[in-house]
Amino acid sequence: MMLNDQWTIMNNSSLDLNSKQSNKRKKCCRFLFWFAIVLVVITTIITGAAIILYLNQYPLPFIAKARTSSPSISTNPKDSSALVTISHVTDGEPVSIYLDPNCPDFSQHFLRFEALQSSLLRVLTKHGTDDWQVGGFTQKLDADMKALTGHAHNLRLEADSLKRGQGVLDQRMDRLQSEQNRIIQMLADSHTSVLKLAEDFRSSLLSLQGETESLRKLKSELAKDNTHTAARPKDCSEIMASGASVDGVYSVFPIHDPNGFMVYCDMNTDGGGWTVIQRREDGSVNFFRGWEAYRDGFGTTTGEHWLGLQRIYSLTRSGGFELRIDMADFDNATAFASYSNFSVGRDSVNPEEDGYPLTVDGYSGTAGDSLLKHSGMRFTTKDRDQDQSENNCAAYYQGAWWYRNCHTSNLNGQYLGGGHASYADGVEWSSWTGWQYSLRFTEMKIRPRKPES
Repeated sequence: MMLNDQWTIMNNSSLDLNSKQSNKRKKCCRFLFWFAIVLVVITTIITGAAIILYLNQYPLPFIAKARTSSPSISTNPKDSSALVTISHVTDGEPVSIYLDPNCPDFSQHFLRFEALQSSLLRVLTKHGTDDWQVGGFTQKLDADMKALTGHAHNLRLEADSLKRGQGVLDQRMDRLQSEQNRIIQMLADSHTSVLKLAEDFRSSLLSLQGETESLRKLKSELAKDNTHTAARPKDCSEIMASGASVDGVYSVFPIHDPNGFMVYCDMNTDGGGWTVIQRREDGSVNFFRGWEAYRDGFGTTTGEHWLGLQRIYSLTRSGGFELRIDMADFDNATAFASYSNFSVGRDSVNPEEDGYPLTVDGYSGTAGDSLLKHSGMRFTTKDRDQDQSENNCAAYYQGAWWYRNCHTSNLNGQYLGGGHASYADGVEWSSWTGWQYSLRFTEMKIRPRKPES
């Protein structure tokens, strides 16, 4: 801003000097113009006067005439019309000079011209004085201009230095801006990470609450069975033997699975003591699953579920169990099928590698035998084909079972809700309802076979 003000002062000074020089030129031109006009006017007047005098035969000093004698000049007061009478002695002929009353009087003009000449002389004299003063002022202005030029040069150097400094500052500002953007991005990423961490923590907290609730229920159930806690029941029959008589979820500890797991115990059907290994009742759980799900189990113990091949193996590997399957259709008709001999992976060292083979025999009941054909077969799922069909029976019939080629029962098939147009891909028990009727309810349960009396 200071630099701009200094440049403005310099420009104003230059303009003032130029203005004064221009005024000086204008004054000179004006003076010469009027002087020329005055000269022309004076010359014209003098020339006109000379012509008039010449025409009136007035002797002019610069016009010489040959004279033989001196003229006689006299006034003629008698003749009012002639002012002067001139006569030659020789010829005696008088020459009278008359004053023309209409001739203009130039005396006032001459006075005005003399006054104008005096004024012009004064102006010229003053102009000379002004020239001297202007010359001194010009010298002073020249010195000031040199000083201002030097000062302007210094200011230009300072401005260049400031521009270089500004360039450095701009570079630093760019770096600071880049750093600021990086920090903002880091903060945004950190904020996102914190939000994700908070969401994960919330999910973990909900999961922990669910586990806590499950432990609370387990603790409550263990408290109900505190009389038999020290005995660690191997299945529901031992729980019933300890005095429990209410259907519900209990913990069992098979010999080959000391950590135990929770099962649903049926304490009322046909004498009670049954450990439920499968239930279908409303189609709320998807049973078209892979190998790992069927190995480990899925669903809700109090609702639809599959206990798991490994747990069924832990319960029945030593043999001596019986199987009961209760069924119902959508007309509330019921039936059952019992097998006195049931086991999964019996005497197998590596039951999973062997495919958890089924052993079943000794049918009785009202539903007809639709399982004996599957005895000896390995378990097949949609992602592990272990049946004897050229196709994967589990994938083809939308289930998982001990298929042979392919099935007479398919209790883990689709929950189709009664009669269906498709073939044998529902919850089927063919000896009771055929291959195109999906049962409403099925429940597979086991217990140790009672000793023969």
